[in-house]
Amino acid sequence: MTNRLRDRPDDDRPGDDSSGQPAVAHRLSEMLVSLARDESRERISLADLLALMQGRAFGALLLVFAFPNILPTPPGTAGVLGLPLLFLATQMMLGQSPWLPRFIASRSLPRATIAAMIDKATPWLERAERLLRARMKPLASEPAQRVIGAVCLVIAIALVLPVPFGNMVPSIALCVIGLGILERDGLWIICGLLIGVAAVAYVGIMGYALVKSAIFVFLNAF
Repeated sequence: MTNRLRDRPDDDRPGDDSSGQPAVAHRLSEMLVSLARDESRERISLADLLALMQGRAFGALLLVFAFPNILPTPPGTAGVLGLPLLFLATQMMLGQSPWLPRFIASRSLPRATIAAMIDKATPWLERAERLLRARMKPLASEPAQRVIGAVCLVIAIALVLPVPFGNMVPSIALCVIGLGILERDGLWIICGLLIGVAAVAYVGIMGYALVKSAIFVFLNAF
C-alpha cells in the first residue's frame, strides 16, 4: 500500500546527510527550471509534472497547475492545467495521495510553452521562497489540509467556469495556498484562503450577471 505523501516534512528539509556532507537543497524553482531545460523532451505531460513533484505533493501541485492560469498563455492552456486542480483538491479533501486519471495525465504541452511559463514564473517564485518560513504550522497539518482541500475545490470550480477574467484571482489564491502548504507557512495559507473567498464571490457575482443578461437577451429576442 502506498504511503500517504506529505508536503515537505520537517525531516526532509535540507540538512547534513549521513556522510556528513551538506544535502543539496532542491527548491521548487530549481526543479522547474531543470525540467524546462531538459532538451530531451519535445513535450511535457501532466504525468511528467506529477512525477517531478512526488514527495512535495499537494502544495507544489496546486502551485504548478494554478500559476500558468495567471499568465497570458496559448488558447487551451487553461483547459489542460485547470482540470487537474479539481481532482487534486478533491483528493486533498479526502486525505488521499495525489494522482491523475490517464486521460488527464497524458495531456501535454510543447516544452517550449512550458519553458516560457516557467521563465516568467521563476522570479516570482524565488521571491516567494525567500519570504516563506515555517509558522502557524498547525494550519498545514494533515487534518487542516482536508478542510483546506474542500475550500480549494470550491476555488478550483470557480477557476474553470467560463467567466470573463474569472480565472486569474482564483489561480492566485491557489498559488498562495500551495506555497503556504509547501513551506508549512500558516500565514500564507490564511492569506490564500481570504483571496479565495474574494475570488469565489467575484466569480459568483459575474456568473449571476451573465446569466441574467443572457435571459434578458433571450426574452427580448422573441
